Amino acid sequence: MKKSKEKNLFNREKGTTAFITVGFAVLILFGTLLLSLPISSAEGRFTSFSDSLFTATSATCVTGLSVVDTATYWSLFGQLVILGLIQIGGLGFMSLAFMLSMIIKRRISPHERMLLMQSYNINNYENTLGFVKRIAKYTFGIEFVGALLLSFRFIPDFGWGNGIYKSVFHSVSAFCNAGFDIIGVGNPEIKAMSHYVADPLVNITLMLLIALGGIGFVVVNDLSNCVKTKKRISVYTKIVLVLTVGLILSGALMFLGLEWNNPNTIGNKSLGEKILASFFHSVTLRTAGFSMIDNSMLTSGTQLMSMVFMFIGGASGSTAGGVKVVTVGVLVYTVICVAIGKRNVSIFGRKLSNESFMKAVTIVMIQFFLVILSTLIISVSMNTDVIKAAFESVSASGTVGLSLNFTPTLNTLSRFVIIFLMYFGRVGILSITYTFTVNVRDEKSIITYPEANLLIG
Repeated sequence: MKKSKEKNLFNREKGTTAFITVGFAVLILFGTLLLSLPISSAEGRFTSFSDSLFTATSATCVTGLSVVDTATYWSLFGQLVILGLIQIGGLGFMSLAFMLSMIIKRRISPHERMLLMQSYNINNYENTLGFVKRIAKYTFGIEFVGALLLSFRFIPDFGWGNGIYKSVFHSVSAFCNAGFDIIGVGNPEIKAMSHYVADPLVNITLMLLIALGGIGFVVVNDLSNCVKTKKRISVYTKIVLVLTVGLILSGALMFLGLEWNNPNTIGNKSLGEKILASFFHSVTLRTAGFSMIDNSMLTSGTQLMSMVFMFIGGASGSTAGGVKVVTVGVLVYTVICVAIGKRNVSIFGRKLSNESFMKAVTIVMIQFFLVILSTLIISVSMNTDVIKAAFESVSASGTVGLSLNFTPTLNTLSRFVIIFLMYFGRVGILSITYTFTVNVRDEKSIITYPEANLLIG
């Protein structure tokens, strides 16, 4: 009887994973259809399937890579489609479905609750509706404040209507870690986001939006509960906050040191502008994808550093991509503990389970090999520099959106490779995590094997 229940749970959770995976694919195809229509392009003509699919995937998977210029190629309708895909992709379509159900007072089934919580990689199904309400308040509240702050700069630069629209678009794009920008239209003196490279208001607002979207709704929910109940925050939240701050600071310092004398990036700027640009680049590497400088002009050392940070990404259950900070944190801390001879790996007074370590290794290795394979395919098929191909692959798999001005030149094969990486980066890792977790639990309940002592190193 017990085995039958466990098998049913296993099959149900596999179905949940499949639903989330297929749901994202359907959303992408629907977006592709809308973007291919003449109403979506500024010139009023049909857009090719390849361009539409690439853009829809990039928006839904909150990446930001684009084969056409978002500001000039797409009409207002097309940009609104992209904005809608970004918002749905960032929040997750299950969250928006729940919000709609609550508005129309529709009853939500236990299975639907499981779908939602597993879409955020959470195993606790208690008070699901309360969790969704907090997500809605947090998301739309932060995006509103972000748009309000940006409007103080964009309205004077672009006028009331266009300024408000650009403020909302970039607030949503930044919070969802998407990286799409539409700055290049509306003012002949402002050609790109790089115009605001020395603007503290725009830079700091975007950085805060990116960081708040990248720490994850689970962390925000935990912090909210701690404020209300006066309980301690969870170990997971502590790890996310410590690693997030550490990565932002270290990334900014590395960028500042590597680019200090580079005249093509920050070499000719004042000290304050250098510091501001360094922190912005460090934050945007957390899968946001906004560019205040020309990434193709970065030194080789900075490009390598950027790839490492893009690979790591943000926190689980957030709008960010990558293999996630806690995943890398578990691996690094385990290595340190083993290196110094500790038998038990513990952090903040809690022992790390073997299952957490195996899950982390699985995610990192799969992502790593996919990046290597994609880099090989792109570099060979386009006969291009390996660094360019690797940067593009890491950016796509981490749903970052930064590029060395290489995306528009991709051939057909390379485009579909990048499309797969963006989709896998947003949905695939999530599915692997669930499948792995359920498989481990199911295997533990059936059979146990004797240990094998192997020679390592």
